[in-house]
Amino acid sequence: MTTTVLFEYPLNEKMRTWLRIEFLLAQLVASQQITDHLSALTFFRNAAELLDVFERGELRTDIVKELDRQQQKLQQWTDVPGVDLSRIDGLRQDLKSRATALMAAPRIGQQLREDRLISLVRQRLSIPGGCCSFDLPTLHIWLHVDQQVRDEQVARWMTSLAPIREALMLILDLIRQSGSFRNHTSLNGFFQDNAEGADLLRLQLQLEDSLYPQVSGHKSRYAIRFMPLDSERGEVPARLDFDLACC
Repeated sequence: MTTTVLFEYPLNEKMRTWLRIEFLLAQLVASQQITDHLSALTFFRNAAELLDVFERGELRTDIVKELDRQQQKLQQWTDVPGVDLSRIDGLRQDLKSRATALMAAPRIGQQLREDRLISLVRQRLSIPGGCCSFDLPTLHIWLHVDQQVRDEQVARWMTSLAPIREALMLILDLIRQSGSFRNHTSLNGFFQDNAEGADLLRLQLQLEDSLYPQVSGHKSRYAIRFMPLDSERGEVPARLDFDLACC
């Protein structure tokens, strides 16, 4: 059985930030059932990192601009013969509603930032072992309250993140769908091409190739160098077939 590994590489700072937020939100969703110190610290560490990312740049403005840009791109499809106009209209309405919800929401991450428990844990995360029971008795007590009480509090935190999460998921989904995979061949482990106006590269490699890509580039041009997983004994074939989507 062949295992395919998908790699994604941002071609600009905006996309780099969005992929990091997507990654951290996915970790939060996966760790929101908090039952002990391990699951609690997994959740709080991801929440703290997410708040750090939120504090960089004009995040809300950039996302609203992208929601508008995606609406304009969809508008261009309405004149294409045979296109599903109801699908286009539905997506445009989704983009509008996500933009409205995001603009109406409080400052991104504000509820988490102002929460006393999250703030206390966040202050101790940089200290090795700094979240143990004698350092953070508040967390220790919280882990002994009824599971339902913890679940409801975590649910409130997650609900406060819904406007950015839903807007970002729709944007990234549309961007990923904008590029289709095509087969390419690298020579001696190297491949380069133009990427005018693209935001994201998506590469598919076979696990048995034991290779990974190193990508450098920006919005107009990129280069990919394939490296062996085993840096000492691994080899890169003279010709390597791989699938690439430029989105």
